[in-house]
Amino acid sequence: MVANLPLFPLSTVLMPGAPLPLHIFEPRYRQLTVDLVTGVVPGKEFGIVAVREGWSAGDEKAALHSVGCTAELIDVRRLPDGRYDIVTRGCHRFRLLDIDTEARPYLMANVEYLPDVPEEPTDDLAGLVGAARSAHRRYCTTAWTSGDWSEPADDTATADLPHLLAADCLLPLSDRQRLLEQTRAAIRLRMVRALLIREAGLLGELHAVPAPLHTFTVDSSPN
Repeated sequence: MVANLPLFPLSTVLMPGAPLPLHIFEPRYRQLTVDLVTGVVPGKEFGIVAVREGWSAGDEKAALHSVGCTAELIDVRRLPDGRYDIVTRGCHRFRLLDIDTEARPYLMANVEYLPDVPEEPTDDLAGLVGAARSAHRRYCTTAWTSGDWSEPADDTATADLPHLLAADCLLPLSDRQRLLEQTRAAIRLRMVRALLIREAGLLGELHAVPAPLHTFTVDSSPN
């Protein structure tokens, strides 16, 4: 299905199902926030797409990864000076088709949604789920204190689980983007397991831990 969405380039990858707080200060994204709240943009959804490392968002489509994720507006707080703090949640993956720089103060894009492809009959999804969850626990117990993380619910859909496991951890942008673009759940589970094992090993070797994710709010500047 093809849709027309406001586009918000950022130096991060939004995962389906994952929360993303944003601090909005640029005038064009303040306008986007107003348009989302007032219904000018229907559905309270916009597209977030990662800027390629080493590029500027001003280079338009060449600077952007081809696959992004829609963000649903969950909460808005207007600050006295006109800035906004908002909370969003990732919803649907999409592929960029074309970008319109003229229609609105912010970018608009035609996108096609990116569904998963059927799994192979030989995929042991239950085993992959268990292995991925185990790798996530190892990473989190290495990186965070007990109050800074929690496991996804037991009834989390298999297709959604890799995204939520990755969202809970500090992975390089390139790895998160590859995971977002993958359209088979079994491969995503294998990928996230390998990534979390690698990162837990690195943290152990460095004898250092990252700051908890909830201490960060993503700035609305794409650079």
